[in-house]
Amino acid sequence: MNKAKQASLPSAEQILEFIQSADGTVGKREIGKAFGLKGQEKIALKKRLKDMAEEGLIDGKKTAYHRMGGVPKVTVLRIAEIEDGEAYAIPDSWNPDDATPPPRLYVRESKGGKKKQARLPALKVGDRVLARTEETGRGWVAHPMKKLPAKTESMMGVVETDRDGKHWLAPVDKRIRSSSAIADVGEAEEGQLVLAELAGRSQRAGVNVIEVLGDPLEPKSFSLIAIAKHGIPYVFPDAALEEADRAAKLPVTPDKREDLRHLPIVAIDPADARDHDDAIWAEPDGKGGFDAVVAIADVSYYVRPGGALDREARKRGNSVYFPDRVVPMLPEILSADVCSLGEGDDRAAMACHLKISSDGKLKDWRFTRAIVRIDEVIAYEDAQERIDNDKAGENLKNLWGCWEALAKARAEREPLDLDLPERRVMLDEQGRITEIAVRERLDAHRVVEDFMIAANVASAKALEAKKAPVVYRVHETPSREKLVALKEYLATLDRNFAMGQVIKPSIFNRFLAEIDDPAEKAQLMEAVLRSQTQAYYGPTNAGHFGLALDSYGHFTSPIRRYADLLVHRSLVDAYGLEQAAPKGDLPPTSGLSDKDKADLAKISDAISQSERRAMEAERDTIDRYVAAWLASRVGETFDTRITGVQSFGFFATIEGLGGDGLVPVSTLGNDYYRYDEKAQSLVGERSGESFTTGDRLKLKLAEANPLTGALKFEVPDSEGKGVEPRGKRPAQGERRSGTKKSGRKGKPGHQQGKRGRPGNIRHQGRKR
Repeated sequence: MNKAKQASLPSAEQILEFIQSADGTVGKREIGKAFGLKGQEKIALKKRLKDMAEEGLIDGKKTAYHRMGGVPKVTVLRIAEIEDGEAYAIPDSWNPDDATPPPRLYVRESKGGKKKQARLPALKVGDRVLARTEETGRGWVAHPMKKLPAKTESMMGVVETDRDGKHWLAPVDKRIRSSSAIADVGEAEEGQLVLAELAGRSQRAGVNVIEVLGDPLEPKSFSLIAIAKHGIPYVFPDAALEEADRAAKLPVTPDKREDLRHLPIVAIDPADARDHDDAIWAEPDGKGGFDAVVAIADVSYYVRPGGALDREARKRGNSVYFPDRVVPMLPEILSADVCSLGEGDDRAAMACHLKISSDGKLKDWRFTRAIVRIDEVIAYEDAQERIDNDKAGENLKNLWGCWEALAKARAEREPLDLDLPERRVMLDEQGRITEIAVRERLDAHRVVEDFMIAANVASAKALEAKKAPVVYRVHETPSREKLVALKEYLATLDRNFAMGQVIKPSIFNRFLAEIDDPAEKAQLMEAVLRSQTQAYYGPTNAGHFGLALDSYGHFTSPIRRYADLLVHRSLVDAYGLEQAAPKGDLPPTSGLSDKDKADLAKISDAISQSERRAMEAERDTIDRYVAAWLASRVGETFDTRITGVQSFGFFATIEGLGGDGLVPVSTLGNDYYRYDEKAQSLVGERSGESFTTGDRLKLKLAEANPLTGALKFEVPDSEGKGVEPRGKRPAQGERRSGTKKSGRKGKPGHQQGKRGRPGNIRHQGRKR
């Protein structure tokens, strides 16, 4: 683009056009040269660029500007997702004060020769790359130039010392297989959990310890490791806390809200719930159906678009729940107090009024801003005990009666019915593990769940009817590729799966219902689960396959999910429920801002990524607690089920407890094991012994590492020492058992460690 010699100050629009169309980075010098500016014009340009930055038109620094909400031409990206072999990235650094979520970039591989391709290793989630970026008609595209070292937050580990007195950083991420040499240990001592950063430009320079976190086996460390590893924001900026304090003082009066304090609305929640988003009420309508109210915390009244509180909530995307703590989306004064629907308190609520027919169909709905007073907060177990023992009052009986109607509608639409157990870690007052068990599934859980589903459906359909923006919870139909893989897998079990039919959840349900053998059912359930797509948030409706619903939003948890807050704001606009804040104290409006309406797709992508980050962090932490619980039981034999098979071995989980562990193929005895990808099986060439996804078998626990959450199992009667005669090699796709790679002499890692330190945690002398 040649704008040279115009010798007049360019407009903001001209500057933006030049920044977006230029081939390389654009700074003040490039803009001045392109427009032929000199002397005083350059001074005027400096002021214009400053004004554009303050107006939110551009971002960056004087040597490299880019459009606000855009991405620099050359920047560092972090791989956020690998989907069907394609990589997607987000900017590694994104201004937390910017209300716009980070854009999602498709990573396009280089089209150079083989030599050029070889310089960039295969990418995985969490990798950082230096990349050129461009904005196309279909979105942002990244062209990676080189892979970069891991950032500081992923370099968390335990200090170990080898026989020569040299310090090493043993990783706490089970995906990282080797330790790093420590160049500067600082004040850290052997066995302490630390944060470190690279000492130089390459891994060979080693790492420097920058912060000592303490005892890695303290229970609180498990969640701290996950928070640091996944980069979860956990400290609220002062501006957000100050705004939360001001918001907490907003008045809640019946003159501006529907007064529902006369209704005996109840909140049914876990006994250890940290907040109460929702409460329910129902009574017969005299026509065989029910009138119901689902009352949800009116978070949009307190958290308004554009403020510091809103920016921080959007950055977090959701609350993250660990056994020992919660990292909330909102400051505690709101999440655990003012917004939470506690017993006996007058609270601001968004009320969803439902009319439900005798067969559970939604006949009508409306939404109001209300004031409620929760009659009782009941634990799931207590509510169930009252119903089972005929101790329930009229209120609970009405809720169960309404649920029986809703259950009819659920049975008719036949949502996907997979029995996926949830692990629960119980801690004492000192944070020590007292029990790990599968959470019991009660009718009380289903009652609340079906009320919430009804309200979520109503919110989506209400906004659609008013042609208002909706943030949908989308779960797409399984892709053809995954269905083909499922069909091929089922064929190995002599079961047929017809591809020509319309795919509905009921097909999978009936398929599983025909199987009586528990082992085979578990095996096929794993296969069905693998065939499903990942749910996400988005402004375009593609239905919810798993729930068998055409339109589904998230409305019921705005304290802990930003997506629900957006739905509330849209309902405020659609139903004319605005309640302005006092002038000057807070952003005035509580509906959707024009900017949010325009950026709804980007915001939805960002909160979908935040949700996946939270799920990974929660799962990692549970795995660490399970490994800590089992650390003193190494050598014991457990009933397990195979959850996945690869060419290098198979993964199994302990029945009733969870915690996936690896059984390396090298420990399976004197045989070649062929990996059958379609059958998800390892088959011994001579013995014919097979290990297949879903199989139940007894395995011996060989290792349990609380720091990484990694478990390792062995087949009890396998010696693991066999070596095949020379001259015979495994065919492609096969692995020979009984062989191991040699490690570097004296280097600590997952298999070594001084004085039983975390490199090889089996018995720590600490009872759990």
